[in-house]
Amino acid sequence: MKRILWSLFAGVPMFLVVLWLAASPAHAIKNFQDDFVVRYVEPHDDDPKEAVKKKAMLAQAIEKVKCNVCHNGRDKKRRNAYGDELAKLLDKKADAENTRKVIQAMEQVGKAKSNPRNQKSPTFADLISQGKLPVPPPTK
Repeated sequence: MKRILWSLFAGVPMFLVVLWLAASPAHAIKNFQDDFVVRYVEPHDDDPKEAVKKKAMLAQAIEKVKCNVCHNGRDKKRRNAYGDELAKLLDKKADAENTRKVIQAMEQVGKAKSNPRNQKSPTFADLISQGKLPVPPPTK
């Protein structure tokens, strides 16, 4: 009886850990978000004070919208314009751990106009440097 209880006591937590590891498909998205924060939000030693303020504004905006920096609404299969451009350059599974490639893609996408139909629109990078999200958050 003790042996059965001990097996259950030890086996159930191990089973839960395996189940938890197998059920984390959003890991790649989290890495992309972390790379975005490293590239655009974290202050650097050589940042002027104004840039640090704008990065703080961007950090607050990201905290509110979370995944909607790249996605549109709750359905993570729907991307906004910024997310669409990144998706053309990145594979969420193959590139999830490749921080260098993700940041290069973000820099390349940053050069694109936020509204391709309006050549006077700011680039994604222009908006981000102003402390704004690359795309306005979805309305509820």
